[in-house]
Amino acid sequence: MVLVPDSSSSSAPHDSSASDSVPTAEPLAVAALETERHVASAGWDQNPRVFALVDTAALIAAEPQLAASLDSAADQAPGALSAIEQEDLPRTANLESLLGRMAWPDSVDGVALAVERIVIPPGAERDLPQDPTAAVDALAEHPQREDVRLLVAVHRDGRAVCLLRQRANDRDDRVATGEDIAPGLVHALRATLQG
Repeated sequence: MVLVPDSSSSSAPHDSSASDSVPTAEPLAVAALETERHVASAGWDQNPRVFALVDTAALIAAEPQLAASLDSAADQAPGALSAIEQEDLPRTANLESLLGRMAWPDSVDGVALAVERIVIPPGAERDLPQDPTAAVDALAEHPQREDVRLLVAVHRDGRAVCLLRQRANDRDDRVATGEDIAPGLVHALRATLQG
């Protein structure tokens, strides 16, 4: 278990086109932002990372020794969430397969996933080879490719937040946010919380 440290930052995720950061106290958004910054601190070229989101008050009640590391104002807010990284994930070449095998106990209030992707301009994908391996190679060599990292967080109550960081603009104040940046991943993560 790795508990994501609180960044104790008052700046919230925001659209990269926004000129000023607007603070937020919404627990899912705060947990997503702290988790995204934690992942970003390890640099690029990472494997997918998965985090259980748990109620901070319940976590401290169950693990009192963690109270000292969770003492920011955000951690004391009603409904505050803490991210716990899930280590030793099974190796898979298919993210959908990994998510399809996940299920969470009721004590987990949400889940977050950090994953890196290569994106190319709309329409450029029609020139990709049909063979999946050749297509990946072509993406990696595409002159207009962009490397991005998505952090998608969902809550059992249906809330979702997506954060997007571009390698070319790798700064905390350039992280875009929205509910529908990665609708497929939002849907897949929600499915891991059902059942």
